[in-house]
Amino acid sequence: MKSKIRSIVIMLLLHPNTTRTKRFLSELKRRLLFRKHRIRVFLQLDDPYSYLLIHYLQFVKSNYNVEIELLLSQSLRGDFAPEPAKQAEYAVSDCRMVAAELGVPFLDVAEMPVVEHRRPLLTLLAEEQGQDDFFETFQEALTVYWRGDQEGAARLVSNVTTDQAETNVLVSKNQLLLRKLGHYNSAMMLYAGEWYWGVDRLHYLVDRLDGLGVRQLPEAVPEIASMRQAMSLALPAAIPASASELPAVDYFHSFRSPYSYLSLKRTFEIADAFGVQLNIKPVLPMVMRGMKMPRNKLIYIARDANREAQTLDVPFGKFADPVGEGVKRALAVFFYARSQGKEREFMLACGNGSWAEAIDIATDEGLREVTEKAGLFWPDVLTALEDDDWKAMAEANREELTSLGLWGVPSYRFEDACMWGQDRAWLLARKLEDRCHDGDGIMT
Repeated sequence: MKSKIRSIVIMLLLHPNTTRTKRFLSELKRRLLFRKHRIRVFLQLDDPYSYLLIHYLQFVKSNYNVEIELLLSQSLRGDFAPEPAKQAEYAVSDCRMVAAELGVPFLDVAEMPVVEHRRPLLTLLAEEQGQDDFFETFQEALTVYWRGDQEGAARLVSNVTTDQAETNVLVSKNQLLLRKLGHYNSAMMLYAGEWYWGVDRLHYLVDRLDGLGVRQLPEAVPEIASMRQAMSLALPAAIPASASELPAVDYFHSFRSPYSYLSLKRTFEIADAFGVQLNIKPVLPMVMRGMKMPRNKLIYIARDANREAQTLDVPFGKFADPVGEGVKRALAVFFYARSQGKEREFMLACGNGSWAEAIDIATDEGLREVTEKAGLFWPDVLTALEDDDWKAMAEANREELTSLGLWGVPSYRFEDACMWGQDRAWLLARKLEDRCHDGDGIMT
């Protein structure tokens, strides 16, 4: 009952009328109070996503009639950040790959960030926050840190005077503000009540500002347009001849993850476009592995997934959260569906049922509806539900995911590259494309 009530509340929050009304009232209030368009940005020095973000945020600052307020902060820990050590290590690896595709310098001066200058740089930023040139100072601090520029960092902090305790107070104060405003992560932008994360969500904010007529140029900002193009999914029109030598792609999936559901269609399209084997490896969701989901995080994920679903043209918004019994039944049926060569059909039907049609797969009625859409024979489905071999398989998949330094889904592994999140489908395609050296096949 609690899960059903939560699903109903979230569905109301995601309704298009709710978003339109909220935006209308926000803009009306801004105009009545004669306020500027203001973007609050929470950045963290040792967060590489903050570095990538400010690199492109400078083009928003110089080409849009907006006021950007930078706040020195830090991601919230505890239940907000499972496996923090793994997340930090993965973030560097992920940003290294993304930066290479975007052409942004990253750890090019040295192989490691200037961690020995972290504290003085933080002190400098605490001292400078609120100054007219704070944007430029923060950008320079992030740049020297994440390029590994020892000399630049030393020069930047040569006149630091603020006491360390004052820095801790300021960061804590900004963390409290971040939580009060409804978020938990760094590299976050808040505009008129809506959150946008890093370069992966910057395009949503830019589109919103364009719709309000805030851009000062008649055409799109070239640097931002280039970033969007680089991070778009491109697939060959025909399977490249050299793709026959490509190794398999491992794909880790959770039936309770809306992002996993959103990734399905594109993941299948990528595998088919390159003719590669796709090893699907379902795992139990994090909340069924003892991890908690704070309210702020749950609401943000729902809103962000809804926004992504609209962009990807994937049905979404009517929930029947499968957590618990629904996930267990889905895992049991998945392995039966795979034996019938219908795992894709089942995953799509199950995801669509849980996240777009509010079909409760924890019930026989709901599960039967989903499995029949996937072309599975109901009596055989009932037999599959009695087999608990899925537990060992799901646990083996989880252990493999963990061994890769990952913790969440959806995740991909291709050769030595590990990528987390449906946001990285384009990067997976780029990695596959890079292995097809003869250029056979026209990218679309």
